[in-house]
Amino acid sequence: METKTARTVENPDIGDRATFVETSEETNGKRTLIHIDLAPKGGNILHVHRAFDETFTAMEGVLGVQLEDQILYLHPGERATVKIGQKHRFFNPSDTDPIRFAVLLEPGSSNFEMAIQVAYGLSQDGLTRNAVPKNLYHLALLGIWSDTHMPGIMGWLEPVFRWLAARAVRKGIDRELKYRYCKF
Repeated sequence: METKTARTVENPDIGDRATFVETSEETNGKRTLIHIDLAPKGGNILHVHRAFDETFTAMEGVLGVQLEDQILYLHPGERATVKIGQKHRFFNPSDTDPIRFAVLLEPGSSNFEMAIQVAYGLSQDGLTRNAVPKNLYHLALLGIWSDTHMPGIMGWLEPVFRWLAARAVRKGIDRELKYRYCKF
């Protein structure tokens, strides 16, 4: 399937680009497929999803994936699947070269798609620091939408973030973010 430029979002904070190849809506909820261009030393922190599996496939360069306590280095064409509830993160082990990989969510998640668009839009507008929203309402909504749960001590703050997200919805902040940043 050919991607469209309008379906590519960039995060200037961290130098990443996400291209939406297939959305949950297009696949009747079966999957979401995103191609990620990841900057040198880029990546995310250890987290868990409770609503979907993720399959990471290296396309260009070497993709690092931590699955629980195991570190994998995927070369082009190799893949690793993270099941619901497994702690994981992805990263670019290179100091100098960007990489490209595909991430497949099954089932698809329109909320995750929305979270990426909003997070990258906030970054474009200078409303993040190191890719983290400066506004706690924004951060809470992104956590809920992306189904991202933190293990360990950070997980203890989850009830606070759920409360903040509910309050953001009551204030209409969710609608403002969707209107401003969600283009597809």
